[in-house]
Amino acid sequence: MQDSELNTLFAQHDIMPTAQRLEIARILLGAPQHLSAEQVMQRMHDAGSSVSKATVYNTLGLFAEKGLVRQVIVDPTRVFYDSTTVPHFHFYHVDTGSLEDIEPDLLPLSRLPRAPDGTEVCGVDVIVRVQRRS
Repeated sequence: MQDSELNTLFAQHDIMPTAQRLEIARILLGAPQHLSAEQVMQRMHDAGSSVSKATVYNTLGLFAEKGLVRQVIVDPTRVFYDSTTVPHFHFYHVDTGSLEDIEPDLLPLSRLPRAPDGTEVCGVDVIVRVQRRS
């Protein structure tokens, strides 16, 4: 993605552009993908950037909070940032630690339970855990 496109996206999501935020966005938004904070940081270091761990985590958290990326929590120790923000589900490959998209029409959810009083459903996350047969 070009910086002009990223600046437009940032403006649409009320994110102040900084050099480091643009650098992180170039990595994460360059293709449909699921990356952990550690993977983003490694790619930045491989490209010669000396960004701090705190900056990467804070920026990814901001991107998720503002809706620029989607946070996918597969377990308490594994969080991915998904560049595809339209509703969809995931296969989590337990043996490789990777995520794969499942199109929502392949897993129709025709009936959800009624939300508790005073609340409304704001989203549904489905993670199907898979592993290779032994």
